[in-house]
Amino acid sequence: MPERSHLIFRKSSYSTGRGQDCVEVADLPTGAAVRDTQNRELGHLTFASPEWVALLNGVRTNS
Repeated sequence: MPERSHLIFRKSSYSTGRGQDCVEVADLPTGAAVRDTQNRELGHLTFASPEWVALLNGVRTNS
Protein backbone atom coordinates (compact mmCIF):
# COMPACT_ATOMS: atom_id res chain seq x y z
CA MET A 1 0.00 0.00 0.00
CA PRO A 2 1.39 3.47 -0.85
CA GLU A 3 2.50 5.78 1.90
CA ARG A 4 -0.19 8.25 2.85
CA SER A 5 2.04 11.18 1.88
CA HIS A 6 2.33 9.83 -1.67
CA LEU A 7 -1.42 9.66 -2.29
CA ILE A 8 -3.00 12.45 -4.30
CA PHE A 9 -6.52 13.01 -2.98
CA ARG A 10 -9.27 14.95 -4.75
CA LYS A 11 -12.71 15.92 -3.52
CA SER A 12 -15.31 13.35 -4.51
CA SER A 13 -17.98 14.46 -6.96
CA TYR A 14 -20.48 12.93 -4.51
CA SER A 15 -19.52 15.40 -1.75
CA THR A 16 -21.90 18.22 -0.95
CA GLY A 17 -20.95 21.80 -1.76
CA ARG A 18 -21.76 23.08 1.73
CA GLY A 19 -18.69 21.64 3.42
CA GLN A 20 -20.50 18.72 5.03
CA ASP A 21 -20.50 15.09 3.94
CA CYS A 22 -17.17 15.62 2.16
CA VAL A 23 -14.92 12.76 1.19
CA GLU A 24 -11.72 12.70 -0.80
CA VAL A 25 -10.58 9.96 -3.15
CA ALA A 26 -7.12 8.93 -4.34
CA ASP A 27 -6.55 6.54 -7.22
CA LEU A 28 -4.47 3.46 -6.46
CA PRO A 29 -3.04 1.00 -8.99
CA THR A 30 -5.34 -1.67 -7.54
CA GLY A 31 -8.36 0.41 -6.44
CA ALA A 32 -8.95 3.59 -4.46
CA ALA A 33 -8.34 5.22 -1.10
CA VAL A 34 -11.06 7.29 0.59
CA ARG A 35 -10.83 9.68 3.53
CA ASP A 36 -13.04 12.14 5.38
CA THR A 37 -12.12 15.70 4.39
CA GLN A 38 -12.77 17.04 7.88
CA ASN A 39 -10.79 14.28 9.63
CA ARG A 40 -7.82 13.66 7.35
CA GLU A 41 -5.57 12.85 10.31
CA LEU A 42 -7.61 9.68 10.95
CA GLY A 43 -6.27 8.08 7.79
CA HIS A 44 -8.08 6.50 4.89
CA LEU A 45 -9.88 3.34 3.81
CA THR A 46 -8.59 1.37 0.83
CA PHE A 47 -10.82 -0.49 -1.59
CA ALA A 48 -9.72 -3.10 -4.12
CA SER A 49 -10.91 -2.40 -7.67
CA PRO A 50 -13.90 -4.80 -7.56
CA GLU A 51 -15.04 -3.32 -4.22
CA TRP A 52 -14.64 0.24 -5.51
CA VAL A 53 -16.62 -0.49 -8.68
CA ALA A 54 -19.38 -2.11 -6.62
CA LEU A 55 -19.51 0.88 -4.26
CA LEU A 56 -19.73 3.38 -7.12
CA ASN A 57 -22.43 1.33 -8.86
CA GLY A 58 -24.41 1.22 -5.63
CA VAL A 59 -24.13 4.97 -5.16
CA ARG A 60 -25.18 5.64 -8.74
CA THR A 61 -28.12 3.23 -8.51
CA ASN A 62 -29.41 4.66 -5.23
CA SER A 63 -29.02 8.35 -6.12
